[in-house]
Amino acid sequence: RGDIWFTENGANKIGKMTITGDFTEYPLPQPDSGPYGITEGPNGEIWFTQMNGNRIGKLTADSTIYEFDLPNKGSYPTFITLGSDNALWFTENQNNSIGRITDKGKITEYPLPTQAAAPVGITNGNDGAIWFVEIMGNKIGRITTNGEIREYDIPTPNSRPHAITAGKNGEMWFTEWGANKIGQISAIDGKINEYEIPTSSAEPHGIACDPNGDIWFALECNKIGRIRHNS
Repeated sequence: RGDIWFTENGANKIGKMTITGDFTEYPLPQPDSGPYGITEGPNGEIWFTQMNGNRIGKLTADSTIYEFDLPNKGSYPTFITLGSDNALWFTENQNNSIGRITDKGKITEYPLPTQAAAPVGITNGNDGAIWFVEIMGNKIGRITTNGEIREYDIPTPNSRPHAITAGKNGEMWFTEWGANKIGQISAIDGKINEYEIPTSSAEPHGIACDPNGDIWFALECNKIGRIRHNS
């Protein structure tokens, strides 16, 4: 329907904006849940992470909110995405794991090979796998829907990758907050290219690919950046 859904981390709500600019807010059942990542599920429900609440939430069409507790305390779930298997996949930043939850609420966790990797951004890749970044491990990760994990070292040390998105040609793009760069990794052979941002200390965070294949990213220096497709 063209609605925009977002988390209100400080207000403890899920928000919706229609194409006409009307807003609706949905308060979460428990206080100080810290909603953060958000995505649409296979049946149109809205799924989101609760960093402080240590839960995954689901908002249905009739405005009912369901919550699913994570097995380990202090997991700090962050970003969430819909996988090719119609399950929801999410990062557990402090539990050093990738989580998977089905529509019925069954949760599976996959520990990362790298200790203290602190995964953050996660997205569904064009190759059917799930891709994620390790902000402390300085790696890009790939997990299949069967739970097989592979990690790729980022060439620049301490690059602090934060968010990741799928490109138009199957490559994956990610922000390097600490290195002031945008990274690109091939889903075929894992080769990584890095692109310096012209503005120094820009601190790139969020990233997305538009229908034309252009890559857009948000900068802490109050700017929006773009890498043109095939450039």
